Amino acid sequence: MKAEAQNHSRLTCEVETTLKVIGGRWKVLIIRELMDGVKRFGELQRSLNGITQKMLTQQLREMEEDGVIDRKVYAQIPPKVEYSLTPLGESLQPILYAMHEWGVKHLSEINNKKQNI
Repeated sequence: MKAEAQNHSRLTCEVETTLKVIGGRWKVLIIRELMDGVKRFGELQRSLNGITQKMLTQQLREMEEDGVIDRKVYAQIPPKVEYSLTPLGESLQPILYAMHEWGVKHLSEINNKKQNI
């Protein structure tokens, strides 16, 4: 039983690390958008309905600090900035696909429970 508790504790720590990197309302959606390729700030903002400029900036900075996305600034006028996934960010794709599959599998069950409340 003690080994099982240690494994659970370790798993919890690693899950918390993953949630730190992709948690919150917007990070998974930003990753989803960048899975299609390089995007500029305005493209990301238009594709993420409801996100403010301030929130998008904050989320992009956090993701850059975590090494999930790359920010490339071009020295031109007006300035051009592009965002893309790093190899670390690309390694999150199977997690997002698994989350998608889980959602597809359980969507009707979740919706039914909400209607019965």
